[in-house]
Amino acid sequence: MIEGACVLRLTTPPANVNDVHDFIVAELDRHPDLNAMDRMVFLTALVELATNVIQHADTGFGVTCTFSLRVGHDRIEAELSDTAEDGGIKLVAREMPADELAESGRGIALIQALVDDLRYERVGDRNLWSITKNTARPGLTDVSAVS
Repeated sequence: MIEGACVLRLTTPPANVNDVHDFIVAELDRHPDLNAMDRMVFLTALVELATNVIQHADTGFGVTCTFSLRVGHDRIEAELSDTAEDGGIKLVAREMPADELAESGRGIALIQALVDDLRYERVGDRNLWSITKNTARPGLTDVSAVS
């Protein structure tokens, strides 16, 4: 879990991706200095990831998820841990499906296009996803970079 992060724990059903959306929006709203584009891009990426897990990883027994989200001075980070089965996921660079009418195959490619870093690993009996989006926050300087 990300240190200093806000956390949401839920089990689906009855919870759903709307609960995740509301959590992300509430946390991002606490940071009015965030660029609108960074907010929209990160929200889209994390909701897409949550949707993939909630809709595709549930084998009929529900999925318990823990989301942690932290807004830093130069990045937004999130982790999603879930109890779904190991899907044998391998993250490689992906492209959108060539068929514009394809109904699947866009999720991971979309997330990769939106964020600066997407990672996945299986840890024990849980899947652990992490995403990072570097931000363009005006007026903030990384003091560690100043000599």
